[in-house]
Amino acid sequence: MYLEELKKIVTYALEKCGFVIEARIIISNRPDLCDYQCDDCFKIAKLYHKNPIAVGEEIVKCLKELTNIEETFKDIELVKPGFINFKLSDNFINKYIIVMNNTDHFGMQKKEKDELFYIDYGGANIAKPLHVGHMRPAIIGESLKRIINFAGYKTLGDAHLGDYGLQLGEVIYGILRDFPNTDVQNIKFDIAYLDKTYPAMSKLCKENEEVLKECQKITKDLQDGNPNYVLLWKQICEISIKDLKRLYAYLGVDFDFWYGESECYPIIPEMKEYLEHLGIVEVSNGAKVIPIKEATDQKELPPFLLEKSDGASLYSTTDLACIYERMQRFNPNHILYVVDKRQSLHFEQVFRAAKKANMTPNTSLEHIGFGTINGPDGKPFKTRSGETLKLDQLITDVKVAFLNLKETNKDMSDDDINKIVNAIIKFADLQNNWSRDYIFDIEKFSSVIGKTGPYILYTYLRINKIIKDIDITKDLTNNIYNEYDRNLRLKLLELESIITDAVKDRMPSYVAEYLYSLCVIVNNFYQNNYLTNLDDKQKKNDWIIILTLTNRIIKVLLNLLVIDIPTVM
Repeated sequence: MYLEELKKIVTYALEKCGFVIEARIIISNRPDLCDYQCDDCFKIAKLYHKNPIAVGEEIVKCLKELTNIEETFKDIELVKPGFINFKLSDNFINKYIIVMNNTDHFGMQKKEKDELFYIDYGGANIAKPLHVGHMRPAIIGESLKRIINFAGYKTLGDAHLGDYGLQLGEVIYGILRDFPNTDVQNIKFDIAYLDKTYPAMSKLCKENEEVLKECQKITKDLQDGNPNYVLLWKQICEISIKDLKRLYAYLGVDFDFWYGESECYPIIPEMKEYLEHLGIVEVSNGAKVIPIKEATDQKELPPFLLEKSDGASLYSTTDLACIYERMQRFNPNHILYVVDKRQSLHFEQVFRAAKKANMTPNTSLEHIGFGTINGPDGKPFKTRSGETLKLDQLITDVKVAFLNLKETNKDMSDDDINKIVNAIIKFADLQNNWSRDYIFDIEKFSSVIGKTGPYILYTYLRINKIIKDIDITKDLTNNIYNEYDRNLRLKLLELESIITDAVKDRMPSYVAEYLYSLCVIVNNFYQNNYLTNLDDKQKKNDWIIILTLTNRIIKVLLNLLVIDIPTVM
């Protein structure tokens, strides 16, 4: 929007100077000196064998000679060693503020072509409750889906449940052991039983080779359609998914599809036949593999394992089959996998196999490999007994920590408390680049002071309280009254570029960082401009318009970060 106009103006000046290059305009990291910068002098100097300062002088001269240039820039200045600094005019700033204020989508441009993003971001295993490690894919994936959708693209979200792997064989083994001589149709259990049985059987398999082999056989027989195992499997899935939906709903995570690995099993034979026909499948020690090593590889890359020597399918098989099936059904432009970065080798193998099989000729496959949530000791979050912390327990701990703060309003409803707990958890996570590990400090992130979810919510509620009883009586003028006012309006203009960059780099952290900065700036505005008893009606009207727009943006961005707003704090 506004940035495109700036680029066009400067590009036109470059062309008048004889430099055929599209201008690059960036937000200044020194707002005390200027609003925006152009650093193309260095590139042009290299291309045309000139001095950067001489290039800059030509460009500035051309810019200042353009008709009505003062409508766009208050000041244009060349500084050593070759940067062109711009200060925007009040008219230019307000022209786009008015567009943002008068449109539902803040004046953001529509996309030239439709693109579909298929986002795989659940990954929970059936038969065990969600733990703290499941929080990141759910939150990052949901936020990415909302940001991409807000930017004008189509999205589909898939829970991709682990419902057909070895853990199911282990749990079925445990059920048959615990309910001997019982017809499977009469076996009944609940989520508490599964919660206990899953880790017990997993531990037993690590200790007893014979039990592990039996569980592997049960898994293979389940995949082959053993009716007794299928009956138990359906009950396990029904109980588990009900509990998963409860927790995902609490987090505000909403999948378009609750597909599991089992969904793609019917298509595996067709996929294998297709791969065999291509001639890319080889036999290695009785197993079927697809070599994926490339001549440019700097490290050894194992072949993709398509089928075990006993004919059983693997995690890799089902992931490749999912791509095969998704391309047939949806033909997405992008498939994003929001999965722990420790699975990077697995996805490298799957993606290469898909490309070698020409399954995705015009589709990007991307692994959003997130880091771990760590405790204060810098190690993955655990309970005091050393077990992985369950998500239910983390939610309870955050709730207790927040309610113990002295700033807390003790009259809040349960619904408001839960919204704040969500904000604490989600903003703590999404403010980080997803590829990095981070320390979850419950006390720090629960505070209403600092870079936290409660601080953002408090800002919104505070501004909302100011503007709710004051009517807007006139249109926005072209006046900007002081530096706090100007800083806020300039920050509002950045919205579209932030959303664009967040989509391009798949980074919700860009939105979180912008939202926090916006809240800091609007708080500075509020603390230095007193609206309540302001006699100047035009100034008051202008500022109410600006604050109303600011809160509209804060509310939208909170939604993109999967955060709902409470009524009070």
